[in-house]
Amino acid sequence: MSYNLSFHSRRSPVICSNGCVASSQPLASQIGIDILKAGGNAADAAVAVAAALNVTEPCSTGIGGDAFCLFYDSKSKTVKGLNGSGRCPNGLTLDLLEKQGYTEDNLFPTNHGHAVSIPGAAAAWVDTVERFGSGKTTSFFWEKGSHLLTNSRNKHGKDMLIQGRAPMTGEVIRLPHLAKTFKELGTHGKKGFYDGRIGSAISNIVQEHGGVMNIDDLRNHVSTFEDPISVSYKGYRSIDLKEMGANSTQYLHHVIEAIKLGFADTTWYCADSSVVDVPISQLLSKDYAKQRRSLIDPNRALQNLQKGNPFKGKDTVYFTTADKDGNACSFINSNFMGFGTGIVPEGCGFTLQNRGYGFSLNKNHPNVLAPNKRPFHTIIPAMVTYDDGGDFAMSYGVMGGYMQPQGHVQVLLNMVEFGMDPQAALDQPRILVGGGYGFDSNSISAEEGISEEVIEELRSYGHTMTGPVIGYDRASFGRGQVIARELYRTLIPKVMCIGLELIQDVMELQ
Repeated sequence: MSYNLSFHSRRSPVICSNGCVASSQPLASQIGIDILKAGGNAADAAVAVAAALNVTEPCSTGIGGDAFCLFYDSKSKTVKGLNGSGRCPNGLTLDLLEKQGYTEDNLFPTNHGHAVSIPGAAAAWVDTVERFGSGKTTSFFWEKGSHLLTNSRNKHGKDMLIQGRAPMTGEVIRLPHLAKTFKELGTHGKKGFYDGRIGSAISNIVQEHGGVMNIDDLRNHVSTFEDPISVSYKGYRSIDLKEMGANSTQYLHHVIEAIKLGFADTTWYCADSSVVDVPISQLLSKDYAKQRRSLIDPNRALQNLQKGNPFKGKDTVYFTTADKDGNACSFINSNFMGFGTGIVPEGCGFTLQNRGYGFSLNKNHPNVLAPNKRPFHTIIPAMVTYDDGGDFAMSYGVMGGYMQPQGHVQVLLNMVEFGMDPQAALDQPRILVGGGYGFDSNSISAEEGISEEVIEELRSYGHTMTGPVIGYDRASFGRGQVIARELYRTLIPKVMCIGLELIQDVMELQ
């Protein structure tokens, strides 16, 4: 079946006075609003949206995946972070993989039991409510990923289908096993998910698919509360992006080069900082940003780009909520590749993620697979506060594998540099360097709406361009949501970008 999906946005920014919820599904957004109306705060609403999206968009997210959260506390004017990603099972080692024939050049399949890291979303949902709470397009992608659910080895995949097929647009599907899972989590907390019936079902099905995860791996899982990384943007200007013009050849060339530089470092240095030494402060320093930025040639694409030395001087849901008290929650929940592995534990009604595929099997890589270690993650919630006092500016995110930080940068620049409102900033066509589930700096895609002339000019700079990309393939550029406070307040020269990675600092102009 072929689809020809044209994009013509007719949406206007929505103005709210007592709270707001923005997600990819209207039903999920309404459930979040209902929680706000019932007296819940932004964190309570975010978890409700996460659970609702597991029903309305399980081809992107679910309780069998991972989650990250940024919460803006209006009273203290601080942003707090929760890392809800799971770890590698204790029994999964490089030696075991080598004995099974899996190496850096021969990775295990994305739907293998080894690809399942501990699902961290359940704990993240509970911890978000406990720590931050008040005390109170989908049919197409469902069908696209349904082959994982009908695999002969995935005997419980039928629990997420209607008579062996994906639900059609407008069709009602009931997921009683998932409802039972939610009830056990709601009644018994984290123990209700990681122990007992659900924990045993997860470990059993993973082992049936060749994995080594056991019930103790699940019982030992914990979320971590961390200070999010941040950079201050626009202390002073050395590259005049505004003068170049939105989505002009020169502008997109500089954005592409900054993304390439950022990912050259990210794909090497980004690893579990509780296990390896990650040079976070050096990577985010202004001196290092200046060093990397100096590599950008304004008229020619970088070739054979390598990681720097800072020691010298595809499918996800993002949603965001805000409440009447000024708190905001930036939340992202993912299975990684669509349905993840597609593996469904017996009687549970959800699929297990394949985030373990994000490990490297290179023994010398910081992100090398190891027991009880977290893999490299592409999911990143983002938030912006003002440098002058820490007031909330906006909570936002763009989903889609390696597109996420790239989308964050482009949406932020659309608002800060070109004065676009949130809807216009999201509607503006984007570029994608690399790919949804991997990174290849020689592969650059342009979304429909970027002119053929600009694409040809970028090719003349030495960029390997694909596009304009049309129809459902435009999903690779990510969907996004933004909640901004005081929409018409000018974004002042200095804003603090929280929860973003390296690209901003390269683009940043110290």
